[in-house]
Amino acid sequence: MNHEQAGCCRSRRAFLAGTGAAGVAALTGCATYGEPAAAPPAPVSPGGSADPSGSGAPDDGSGAPALATLADIPVGGGAIFAAAGVVVTQPTEGEIKAFSAKCTHQGCTVTSVNDGVITCACHNSVFDIADGSVRSGPAGAPLPAANVTVDGDAIRLV
Repeated sequence: MNHEQAGCCRSRRAFLAGTGAAGVAALTGCATYGEPAAAPPAPVSPGGSADPSGSGAPDDGSGAPALATLADIPVGGGAIFAAAGVVVTQPTEGEIKAFSAKCTHQGCTVTSVNDGVITCACHNSVFDIADGSVRSGPAGAPLPAANVTVDGDAIRLV
């Protein structure tokens, strides 16, 4: 290798090293040190949309914060609380059930609760709101039950 070629390569190496250092410096300027963490996602309503105001369920200080009130859970339907990892249903008037919101097929969060079923839109698995059983796959296992209590009008995750 002659001297001219070596100079060419050194210049290229210096350019690439400088470019890499500038890139690292630019990315460091984008860091979010000291900023507060983002708020957890809002619960998903029975139609599948987020409720920006939260559930409005009271927290009477008796333990875990309330996920919802009985009025928030429609009879024959339910609501998804993605941040808590649960879906709460009311198959019949006054009967409250809760299940994991994680689909047993590939772990997606279920996306809607309507007309007596819980649906996961990732691969169209459908579960029964009364017992979490699979109505149609590809999921092969039911949604695991979750423990909730009803304190007056407040539904709480246990």
